[in-house]
Amino acid sequence: MVYPRDLVGYGPNPPDPQWPGGARLAVQFVINYEEGGEHSILHGDTHSEAFLTEEPTVAFRNIRNINVESQYEYGSRVGWWRLHRMFTERNLPVTVFGVATALQKNPEAVAVMKASGIEIACHGLRWIQYAEMPEEHEAAQIAEAIRIHTEVTGERPTGWYTGRMSVNTRRLLARAGGFIYDSDSFADDLPYWIEVEGHDHLVVPYTLDNNDGRYVNTYGYQSPSFSAYLTRAFDFLCREAARTPRMMSIGLHTRLVGRPGRAADFEQFLDHVAAAKDVWVTRRIDIANHWRTVHPAPRS
Repeated sequence: MVYPRDLVGYGPNPPDPQWPGGARLAVQFVINYEEGGEHSILHGDTHSEAFLTEEPTVAFRNIRNINVESQYEYGSRVGWWRLHRMFTERNLPVTVFGVATALQKNPEAVAVMKASGIEIACHGLRWIQYAEMPEEHEAAQIAEAIRIHTEVTGERPTGWYTGRMSVNTRRLLARAGGFIYDSDSFADDLPYWIEVEGHDHLVVPYTLDNNDGRYVNTYGYQSPSFSAYLTRAFDFLCREAARTPRMMSIGLHTRLVGRPGRAADFEQFLDHVAAAKDVWVTRRIDIANHWRTVHPAPRS
């Protein structure tokens, strides 16, 4: 049996991504839009949401958790608009990972995303755990996510990130077709090609460390702060990029970094990036399209 993991990757000699304009570092901001797609009795689930919340909680069975529901509501009611303003004021492009049923519940937010030129990648049908879901059930949810996403945004999604994925997710995405990339990986600082059922498939890795989710888990930011951690990572990659150009992803959630105190901290990093030279701040789809041009699929 062939071992299904690649523990070698690019090794000591990663390829030169040849970022546009001679940039040494590609920086990519993701705003996760999940509010209204999480576990809830209102959504037909048997338990409430308990993930990425402000305080440790357990999933209530068969009853609503109003505490958690209102935390998620903050993201769509306030946090999204705050983050949108912060990025717009600095003219920094963004990718949204949009849960299909969450986007469906807030057409005003979707309209602003489209008008702002934001890439809306699909974040699945629901913001739920797929690891133990039967394969045929997950396939049906992927198909429904594509349908709803197309309906509410006016365009079929070309980027995908499940987040709480299963061993079947990537294969099911490849079978669904139409995707330029997926981001269900944290394995590298550069995009990479893999083979899925005899076809070349592009992966644009994501991040869990440059991610505001660290605010609300047991490894939460104490010292350094979120902005200080991001700045250290950014500056390190810029120095390293003198030899090996890289990509830096930053993951955000409207209900987390959209809170005032965290937003005040985070905008320090935004200003640091906006003032930097030799940096390509772009959308995820632009990175994927660039990689396909400069480093085409092995079997293309």
